[in-house]
Amino acid sequence: MKKILVIEDNHEVRDNIAEILELANYLVFRAENGKEGIVIAMQEFPDLILCDIMMPVLDGYGFLHLMKKNDSLCNTPFIFMSAKADRIDVRKGMDLGADDYLTKPFDETELLNAIETRLKKAEMVNQKSQAAVDKNDFKNPLSENEIRELLTGNRDTGIYKKKQLIYSEGSRPLRMYYIQKGKVKTYRTNADGKQLITGLYKEGDFLGYIPIMEGTSYKDMAEAIEFTELAVIPKEDFMELISTSREAVNIFTHLLTHHISQKEEMLVGMAYNSLRRKVAEALIGVHEIYKTTIDMSRQNLAALAGTATESMIRTLNDFKSEKIIDINDGIITILNEKKLMNMVN
Repeated sequence: MKKILVIEDNHEVRDNIAEILELANYLVFRAENGKEGIVIAMQEFPDLILCDIMMPVLDGYGFLHLMKKNDSLCNTPFIFMSAKADRIDVRKGMDLGADDYLTKPFDETELLNAIETRLKKAEMVNQKSQAAVDKNDFKNPLSENEIRELLTGNRDTGIYKKKQLIYSEGSRPLRMYYIQKGKVKTYRTNADGKQLITGLYKEGDFLGYIPIMEGTSYKDMAEAIEFTELAVIPKEDFMELISTSREAVNIFTHLLTHHISQKEEMLVGMAYNSLRRKVAEALIGVHEIYKTTIDMSRQNLAALAGTATESMIRTLNDFKSEKIIDINDGIITILNEKKLMNMVN
């Protein structure tokens, strides 16, 4: 029998939820605030936790923060319940590591479906982690395709609109991502709000694994350049794989090394290259990543090259008049790649 902990300060709501779950053959534990919930969770180790947000003594955010610091509880499926349906509140909960979010009032079907889905997902993750351990021996090393499938198969999908933030600088990495569709940029901003793009990512790329490997917080922001679908990979699954697969370590170490090398080249170019050279290298870089015409805002191109937007626009017009590029409805087509690559400083 699966054990579920319900943390809710309203006793009527708490009892109603508990009765529904008990009728569905779950063993239910009850707590009226986050502090009491922590004590029960560490005694009973539930299979799933349902938690309200606004509570006295210790609220839902505080409970989740403490839970994620406990090695025995940090992987327990967690669902927030709240009448607060603002996207900021939802995003805050998900950033802290919540698996799902139920907006009050919800009916019996919504509640049971959410719980069943999260319990099945947790079981699937456990099986996948065990499969990684079972497969990983010197006689049967994992291929790159197997590693990719272990990380990305049967994952929750995050949908992001153009310009929507995926993660923010300074937050703790609780998950990494795999781009199933779309394009993503990572960037930093200075005190004046000016952006500097630190990376461009496309379909088939992993995103957000570097701070997990380094054991640090995110050092930049990630934002969707266009409509984007991301497979969401929990940090624990990634750490389990790289702790049991030498091939996975090699793959992600190579990706990390390549990323560092690219950033070093970018910084040198920004420090010493002329404006024309900076713009040329930005165009070549985008073209090499996406292999298509360049459909990117002038602000993003400027942030990638480390120039002012006005300077980027002026230089693009110069390149167009020199027939190095063509611009049609804002979309850039490279006509003379060799001339761009050999642009003098």
